[in-house]
Amino acid sequence: MTETTVFTAAKIHTLDPARPGAAAVAVQDGLIVGVGAVDDLTSGGSTRIDDRFAGKIILPGFVEGHAHVTTGGNWQHVYVGYHDRLAPDGTVRKGARTLGEVIDRLRDAERSMPDDGRPLLAWAFDPIFFEGGRMTVADLDAVSRSRPIVINHQSAHALNVNSVVLERAGLGPSTEVDGIVVDDGGKATGELREAVVMHIAFHAVGADFQKDASSEIGIWNFGRLANLTGVTTITDLYLAQSTETAERYRRITADPQFPARVVAAIRGPRPAGPDLARMAEMLAYSHDKLRMGSIKLSVDGEIPTYTARLKQPHHDGTPNGVWTTHPEEARRQIRMYHKAGYQLHIHAVGDEASGLVLEFIAEALAAAPRPDHRHTIQHCPLMDEAQFRSARDLGVCVNLLSNHVHFYGDIHVERTLGPARAARMNALATAKRVGVNFAIHSDSPVTPLGPMLSIWSAVNRRTAKGRLLGPEERLSVADAVHAMTLGSAYTLKLDHEIGSIVPGKRADFAVLDQDPFAVDPIDLKDIAVHATVLGGRCFEARTRP
Repeated sequence: MTETTVFTAAKIHTLDPARPGAAAVAVQDGLIVGVGAVDDLTSGGSTRIDDRFAGKIILPGFVEGHAHVTTGGNWQHVYVGYHDRLAPDGTVRKGARTLGEVIDRLRDAERSMPDDGRPLLAWAFDPIFFEGGRMTVADLDAVSRSRPIVINHQSAHALNVNSVVLERAGLGPSTEVDGIVVDDGGKATGELREAVVMHIAFHAVGADFQKDASSEIGIWNFGRLANLTGVTTITDLYLAQSTETAERYRRITADPQFPARVVAAIRGPRPAGPDLARMAEMLAYSHDKLRMGSIKLSVDGEIPTYTARLKQPHHDGTPNGVWTTHPEEARRQIRMYHKAGYQLHIHAVGDEASGLVLEFIAEALAAAPRPDHRHTIQHCPLMDEAQFRSARDLGVCVNLLSNHVHFYGDIHVERTLGPARAARMNALATAKRVGVNFAIHSDSPVTPLGPMLSIWSAVNRRTAKGRLLGPEERLSVADAVHAMTLGSAYTLKLDHEIGSIVPGKRADFAVLDQDPFAVDPIDLKDIAVHATVLGGRCFEARTRP
């Protein structure tokens, strides 16, 4: 008979209404077999008590329902983000708080590179945080006029490049492709927006952030960061339909030392979307730590680069955004994948985009009724109450980027949306009241991976400047924790396996130093992760200042 391990803790929050709290949890063969008092769980059979978490708090493992493997892979390149960021080795990398600091960091990196012509790649740049204008070709030419330089924005919806890249890619004001930003004099600034023009630049200089991300080190870094932040199930919502990548994912995630489960949504070459014939092949790579079979679509951009599709008055004083997939093509894809039985995760940031997606899903359901499809609109920060009701009635889930309020709230108040619309963004309390199934996420690397930060932001709605933004949309701690566990699991169709500590589910836990239900809510983001448990296997979380 297999031995049963009984983990003890100061308190276990199960998220099971029938038994919300316990002192111990019993695990056998990777599954939870009992929850309750220590004596009750050790009264019979072959049992071993594991008290390594005595004094700690156990919660269900956090479920990050929207992230990308670039969270791990980007660390092969130069970090130029504005905010401090936890790295896979457990250290914290300092942010670059001025444009001058960004250029200095790039210059130092370029000097350390061999003179072999390979491109200098950097990531997490976000010009919206800097005063005095956006980065230009001249800024990057000051770093190098001979080496290609490609700077991926934090949103991954835009790049900055130097003149070498523009010349090799043949990109200029007269190029017949959308997304080339020009200055008042009609010259290309070196900023390139959205996928089509970005991929032209990537191809011209041999830069591929996505390929680097899904490399061996990228996937391992992805798992390490999950462990450091208490995540036991993490999504990669932009996986290429690549046999090589799928095989690498299968091999690495199957390693007992890999500390997380991965759910991958497949994307295809735009605008065609994933190929149905290939989807069956991708499904074959799934196992208990790797789930494939959902599909990722995108219909618009994002707010900081003014590429989201918003209802009137659009972005504050600027034209409306762009359709990253033409509406008629989006309608076709949604109908096709829905009819074929796949779950859809659809990127829609602007409220115009969210409304269009709801309309297309309604049409798809009318043509091919399907119970429990759980199509999920991702991000949707400006969805209003009527749209939440429509989502509820259609069986559509919503996954909101709660960190958006903290990292971008001030920017949206002051520049992009104005105070009224910014105050109602990420309306989690409205979603809860309406009764739509919802989750919260980080969209890492767009914002840092960290469930306690996402929970803190949903509960407090404090911007980086300390502004309380839309207090009526705050969640309770209990609702925010639910959104980061069972809520996220539901949007992934995995709530029968993960998300709560209930007999029969997988033994996936987050072990914390403090009790999120007992601390002052303003301190939630400072609660340290001690360890994660995946299928009963313990992984210590080691972070260093």
